[in-house]
Amino acid sequence: MILRNTIAGQLVVLLLIYGRHTLLSSAKTVTSEQMSLALPEPRAYLPDAQNLDFVYHDHEELTRFLRATSARYPNLTALYSIGKSIQGRDLWVMVVSSSPYEHMVGKPDVKYVGNIHGNEPVGREMLLHLIQYFVSSYNTDQYVKWLLDNTRIHILPTMNPDGYAVSKEGTCDGGQGRYNARGFDLNRNFPDYFKQNNKRGQPETDAVKDWISKIQFVLSGSLHGGALVASYPYDNTPNSRICRSSALCAMFQTYSAAPSLTPDDDVFKHLSLVYARNHAKMSRGVACKSATPAFENGITNGAAWYPLTGGMQDFNYVWYGCMEITLEISCCKFPPAYELKKYWEDNQLSLIKFLAEAHRGVQGFVFDPAGMPIERASIKIKGRDVGFQTTKYGEFWRILLPGYYKAEVFAEGYAPREVEFVIVEQHPTLLNVTLQASKRIEGVGAGGPSYYRPMQPIPPHYRPGIPPYAAAASTDNGIFSTISNGLNSLYSNIFG
Repeated sequence: MILRNTIAGQLVVLLLIYGRHTLLSSAKTVTSEQMSLALPEPRAYLPDAQNLDFVYHDHEELTRFLRATSARYPNLTALYSIGKSIQGRDLWVMVVSSSPYEHMVGKPDVKYVGNIHGNEPVGREMLLHLIQYFVSSYNTDQYVKWLLDNTRIHILPTMNPDGYAVSKEGTCDGGQGRYNARGFDLNRNFPDYFKQNNKRGQPETDAVKDWISKIQFVLSGSLHGGALVASYPYDNTPNSRICRSSALCAMFQTYSAAPSLTPDDDVFKHLSLVYARNHAKMSRGVACKSATPAFENGITNGAAWYPLTGGMQDFNYVWYGCMEITLEISCCKFPPAYELKKYWEDNQLSLIKFLAEAHRGVQGFVFDPAGMPIERASIKIKGRDVGFQTTKYGEFWRILLPGYYKAEVFAEGYAPREVEFVIVEQHPTLLNVTLQASKRIEGVGAGGPSYYRPMQPIPPHYRPGIPPYAAAASTDNGIFSTISNGLNSLYSNIFG
């Protein structure tokens, strides 16, 4: 494992050598300070016409571009497939980083996912141009160099290549191509925290679930079309229905939806605002059409817009502690190709600045008394009941806003710890925690000496308690629920 000759790299080395027994420390790091103060804004990108133009690329063209880019920039990119679609198309992921082929200690993994709805391909093309921008600007743009030196960026341009194949350019509304080849909406196909999702798992969603179970992603964005807004979790709510009085009222745009807020609502709003405010238009909150809602500051809670079951962003957050938001970046789902250049100009800065937020908050290591890293230690910020885990190197990251916090750290075989720390603006806090082995109690158990366990077996992640009415809501299979689900699907087909 090679650490770059940078201040950030040297800091990691010092951590590994000297930080093993540190219980609590905070330090200014170069990352955020460079990000916000010293580095210039990313420069405007002009595409290399020989490699990528502002047109829509079918799956074969997309594959050729990714392979050619990987061959042309072997030190900055790595190409891999997380699986195949129903019709056998690869779900390609391009890693863009100065360490593309291996995880570098102290460097967070982030991701973008595009085209989960096949007929919303603007995000697909934006991600291809983002790849091109990164690799062509690394040696000339200080901001890009800093980002790629300190972050591993995974980009899945299309999660639904089969749906894209049957979509039609110029179609702004409707459902043709939205679904996969079996007719499933992939953004309704994930396990749901609030309600049981009985939809049969699809190859595309199964591949993504397996992917995020293997990589500890810190931050993620899912790119959609059909609106202009940054939407944040939760997408679902325990008592979500289209209308309490009549299922037909949704036809008159009187959605009875309410916000469904996570324990990290402040962070999710901040992340959404980072994207919206760096976008050329989104933060104005202008409605795409007269009949569609306008969004204050260009952001919305997902359930407050309209609730859905089985969404990808809720799954990322609750199951794996990855903070994902949904980015609706085009009023028209599949606009004409001649508009793509303008979409790139609108989204370029947002796409970059959003990823840099992975370096905000707290980061550090969990060690055992011998100074060895503890893998899969569970961490919860007190008062925020959705937790996260350490990597095999004992690393962790959590995006937090300035304030005073307590972290609860647990690992099987170790006594739990509670440590305090402070987050200040622009300076990520470094927090190293050493866990002591559990107390030994002699002569307990049939097998002889055993170790005291201070608590019940630790779940993979802490999750907020489900309100008592959630279970009842999940089993509502009445006719009004069926009608509401149908209208919900109609609403999402029209508006995103």
